[in-house]
Amino acid sequence: MMQNATVFVVDDEPSVRDSLRCLLESAGFVVRTFSAAREFLDTVVDSDRSCLLLDLRMPGMDGMQLQRQLAEKGIYLPIIILTAYADVPTTVKALRAGAVDLVEKPYDDEDLIARIESAIARAIAVSWTESERATIATKLATLSIREHQVLEGIVAGKWVKMIAQELGTSHNTVRNQRARLLEKMGAESDADLVRMVMFDRMGGSQR
Repeated sequence: MMQNATVFVVDDEPSVRDSLRCLLESAGFVVRTFSAAREFLDTVVDSDRSCLLLDLRMPGMDGMQLQRQLAEKGIYLPIIILTAYADVPTTVKALRAGAVDLVEKPYDDEDLIARIESAIARAIAVSWTESERATIATKLATLSIREHQVLEGIVAGKWVKMIAQELGTSHNTVRNQRARLLEKMGAESDADLVRMVMFDRMGGSQR
């Protein structure tokens, strides 16, 4: 299943790009490397047989900004963050923005390949149809005004505390509303909620 699957590498370090190309091509992947997020964004095509290895800290458009741009374009290929700065806030923010995994540099070769294979396999297995888009729209219509406000905060990548401050309510109240959102929407995570909302807004172009 992984033969001819494509791995995109976006990293501003030439040595990292070269190392990953050698490793991944030896594992049977098609590899395309990019030195800048903008370069990748201008050429990427949505595919359920691909994966993006993305560095977070880059000059110009950084990794988090690229994630947002891809979501706005309706491109939802699985993203694995590669970073040497995996602090907890950064990790949480990246995963909430839609990344499926995060790997610290220096990485273990076999572990990285296994994570890429897992990410692509999940993307192939999950395909949202037009009927599922209608189901998502129906679920969104059941949300209260406050639940929609909380959802918009989540989609914007805001922390629960920040959403609570903006809405003039308590942290615990927003946390409980988030839990109800996950239950109502049938989502397992904030990233799932973001994907559902963007899929609905793009009129069903999501995979």
